[in-house]
Amino acid sequence: MEKTPALVLRDIHLPDAISWWPPAPGWWILLGLVLATFCTVWLVRRIQQSRSVRVAALKALQAISADFAQDRDAHKLVKALSVLLRRVCLSYFPRSDVAGLTGEKWLEFLDQCLDWGNVPDRFSRGTGRVLITAPYQTHPSLEAEPLLDLCRHWIMALPLLRKAP
Repeated sequence: MEKTPALVLRDIHLPDAISWWPPAPGWWILLGLVLATFCTVWLVRRIQQSRSVRVAALKALQAISADFAQDRDAHKLVKALSVLLRRVCLSYFPRSDVAGLTGEKWLEFLDQCLDWGNVPDRFSRGTGRVLITAPYQTHPSLEAEPLLDLCRHWIMALPLLRKAP
């Protein structure tokens, strides 16, 4: 018997191991969806927080208005409105921008932080000036309804998103 020549075969070569980078396109899509979901949830949460501050401020303003309708105490009204506006500003804007403001600078901040559009009455010139003078008077004279309307307009015109502190 004749020997058949041995076949010349090469060794079996395994393919290189699959690298974890770069990921397959499906992983990129999943990452994009997760990031988009996270950003959407974060944005919706910030908007809801801002709305809750606005709703709470409007309820507090309504309570202040009801108190004034009962006792007609202008001094108490102005103090309550001043405290309410300060609390809302501390909730919406960075503390460093708001906390130290007094007098004219406080009224200018209230005017400048919002777009007033066609509202002629403002805090620094008009009905709102009473906020820096009336708390120091024993019997201040003021027009309560325009002041309450000005504060209501200011609260309603707050931005949809609060500025990050």
